Amino acid sequence: MLDFPLWKRLSLWGITLALALLAAPSITGLIGLNALQDLDGPEINLGLDLAGGSHILLEADPSQVAEQRLETAEESVRDLMSRAEPRIVIGDVSTLDNRLSFMLEDPSDIDRAREELRELINGTGLVAQWRLNVVDGNRMVLTQTEQGLDEAVEGAMESAVEVVRRRIDALGTREPTIIRQGDTRIVVQVPGLEDPQALKDLLGQTANLEFKLVDANALPSEIAEGIANPGSELVPYADESAYAGQFEAVRRLGGIRGDTLTGAQQSFDPKTNEPVVSIQFDPQGGARFAQLSTENVGQRFAIILDDHVISAPQFNEPILGGSAQISGGFTVGTANQLAIQLRSGALPVDLTVIEERTVGPDLGRDSIVKGGIAMGIGSLLVILLMIASYGRFGIYSTAALVFNVLMILGVMALMNATLTLPGIAGFVLTIGAAVDANVLINARIREERNRGRRVVAAVENGYKEASRAIYDANITNFIAGALLLFFGSGPVRGFAVVLIIGLITTVFTSVFLTRMWVAGWLRAKRPTEIVV
Repeated sequence: MLDFPLWKRLSLWGITLALALLAAPSITGLIGLNALQDLDGPEINLGLDLAGGSHILLEADPSQVAEQRLETAEESVRDLMSRAEPRIVIGDVSTLDNRLSFMLEDPSDIDRAREELRELINGTGLVAQWRLNVVDGNRMVLTQTEQGLDEAVEGAMESAVEVVRRRIDALGTREPTIIRQGDTRIVVQVPGLEDPQALKDLLGQTANLEFKLVDANALPSEIAEGIANPGSELVPYADESAYAGQFEAVRRLGGIRGDTLTGAQQSFDPKTNEPVVSIQFDPQGGARFAQLSTENVGQRFAIILDDHVISAPQFNEPILGGSAQISGGFTVGTANQLAIQLRSGALPVDLTVIEERTVGPDLGRDSIVKGGIAMGIGSLLVILLMIASYGRFGIYSTAALVFNVLMILGVMALMNATLTLPGIAGFVLTIGAAVDANVLINARIREERNRGRRVVAAVENGYKEASRAIYDANITNFIAGALLLFFGSGPVRGFAVVLIIGLITTVFTSVFLTRMWVAGWLRAKRPTEIVV
């Protein structure tokens, strides 16, 4: 019992004081000590219910995923048929009625075409992506399977969550909550952001970037009438462009998508000094862009963002460096916003804001004050009861309780965790659990003394026997907290985080820290009687 070597005492005090000091910036921030709020160090973030902020509910349109899959499948079919040996000649590919169909010039190529399409139809997983039917002996019709479409929608939503997270992180906001709700919805909560407009502007754009060749054979008169040549499509200019309200005819296939980008930054055009966005491609995208520019020197290409032409410059020379520049009448702010969107990746589907609300900080501040009052009153009553019931041992329990709260705050700050209103409830619950552990130890020591054991033996047996019950109780609570953390979301996770951290620090302070203090007192005073 009395054997606490120097290294162990230093270790226990080191852990305790280090975590307690980590709590200092968070405490000064919570209680509003402005003069001390410049303390360096990690700090606990406040959740939306405490700090206020913006809440946005986004919804995706699954039909968009089906349209994108049709376009991708069309390019794959053309590529597969052209690479077959010998080449399989097909007619125009149709995507009407959400189906992809094409006609073979030679009906005897049916089996070869079916074999070429096997990988496209079956995909790379266990779910068939497309259903193939042969009509009139030479027309092949591909229809998306329900299971394949569901799998694609699920993948698109998972990607959308990550893109949304990267975009919000680029804003510099702290601890946003971004979670799926149902099959096609995403909840976004950003504490401390009282004006959601900037957030909506950032998340509202898909940032789907494409480079497509302009159809040089398109006649202005036909474009004005809304007519595009076969294999081309009309794309409107962006409202910010000098050609707003006009259309550009571009080749529908054969362009480059922005998913090959590796970087994007706001910069300035060295010739005109206007804000632009500099982009860099990965090796594959850089090679494709170099090939496109080399084969089409003197021709125009359209830079298309979210189905709107930003600009349509000309390839004056091959662009071989794997980088390019996007211009289009940007301001520094809009160019920087586009750079963030391109860096974080394109949203696989459009996200529509269907609900938004702003939570003011006053309610959260009131919750913090009332929660602090509740915790303070509860702690004071517990302290008085412990000291009155157990004397010196009650004082040790009280000191352990204070360090316990500080350590919880320190661990949360170190983890950059978020404190929510249910988290404050977790704090109050932790105080009760911490005191309960000390009550078990002190009551057990009292029992051992009543049985006639000497002071040191009674204290040693008291800690040893009570520790078993403390471990059992905290392990079961830890399992419950872990399940809440794993399966819960939002406020439930906030409660679980505080609960789990509190259980660990409770065992540390109640079993190890108070035992070190008691052992030091016994070793120094050698009492023959104790009041417990």
